[in-house]
Amino acid sequence: MIQGPRFLSAEQALLITLMVQLAVVATLATMLVRYRRFRRILLTERRDWPERLVFAFAFGLPLMAGVGSRLLLRYDAADLSLAGPFIAGLIAGPYAGAIVGSLVGLPALFAGEVIAVPFAVGSGFAGGGLRAVCPKEAIWHFSPFVFTGLHRYAWRFLRRFQVDWQVALIAAPVGLEVLRQALGHRFGVQRLFHLGVDAPGMTLVVVLATVLTVAVPIKIWNSARIEHKLQEQEQLLLAARLDALGNQINPHFLFNTLTSISSLIRSQPETARMLIVKLSGLLRRLLRSQDHFVTLGEELAAIDEYLDIECVRFGPRLRVTKDIAPDSLGVVVPSLILQPLVENALRHGLAPKVGDGELVLRSARENGHAVIEVIDNGLGMADARPDGASGIGLRNVNERLTVIYGANYRLQLQSEPGRGTRVRMEIPELALPERLAARV
Repeated sequence: MIQGPRFLSAEQALLITLMVQLAVVATLATMLVRYRRFRRILLTERRDWPERLVFAFAFGLPLMAGVGSRLLLRYDAADLSLAGPFIAGLIAGPYAGAIVGSLVGLPALFAGEVIAVPFAVGSGFAGGGLRAVCPKEAIWHFSPFVFTGLHRYAWRFLRRFQVDWQVALIAAPVGLEVLRQALGHRFGVQRLFHLGVDAPGMTLVVVLATVLTVAVPIKIWNSARIEHKLQEQEQLLLAARLDALGNQINPHFLFNTLTSISSLIRSQPETARMLIVKLSGLLRRLLRSQDHFVTLGEELAAIDEYLDIECVRFGPRLRVTKDIAPDSLGVVVPSLILQPLVENALRHGLAPKVGDGELVLRSARENGHAVIEVIDNGLGMADARPDGASGIGLRNVNERLTVIYGANYRLQLQSEPGRGTRVRMEIPELALPERLAARV
């Protein structure tokens, strides 16, 4: 037996419309928050007029198009003429809410819905009025689930006369929807568009849906705000950790250099004096620099000053060889990343060795990375692991590489007792030579 077409009841059609309406407002909020300028407006509570206008038109024009689609295509789910202005007022102030209300009300006014503009503008002013009196953080905690604890809020109000702003924020869209339903039933849908049927239960569903259409965009935008704050905290944590690691390097270097100078004060006072002058120049360079990242050329210039100090102490025993690829000098590297490696080679590899020593600095570009090597022909190490090496220098550099570039970037050590040590590190080339300034 062939059955005829089955149509939805009025209640079923209304439920589907309300669900699609929630999907529409969630999609719009998600699309807007993807734009950097719109997201930046959400991050501050003090907005100037250009920012308010950008927010109002970025949010209001899609809502205006939604009202137009209702009028032209009978697509009722796209009409957010209550929630849209109220949200705009709640987030950006009463005038932004009024602008959005005017935008969504104009198409309906041209279609003969004469109450649409004053009602939409009033909704915007209602949201803006709440923003003026309630704490700003309470707005971002807007939630429709406040009704689950309504008895606790009522008892708190009766006992302490303390207003719970979540109840006030929920009551506003509820009151606006009840007012719209009353005006719509009094003057007809031709004068003010509204969703609803005669059944009281469905009216409650419509009121709940209105609260959800307000809550969903706020939740989406608040999640974006929280994510941005977490990213800022991660950047601050990274900068603080880099500062801590840098503060470990500098005292270590300074202590060892002063020890070298103290050993020469009595026997070679002029040499000690020259070392102090060179050390002051190097420290002046370090104090002037507030960058966590420098080019390899700048890092090698600082190493030259350090080697000038060490060459005076070692004398003719030390020979320094450089094999630096010219195209690698512009690669951005962490500041003070080479000095601990050179210091480790001199102190633990070449200084205890009997006879001449050679230090080789080498760099090249390979497969999108800068490969930097520090090689010495010193005593070598039995434990060729950065974590097991003597001194804090290698461990410090290894940790800095891991913190900045990830766990896959670590020092590579090759050492043979009596033959020397090769320390190799690979640093990914940055697309732009951006520098992370030290935060004071």
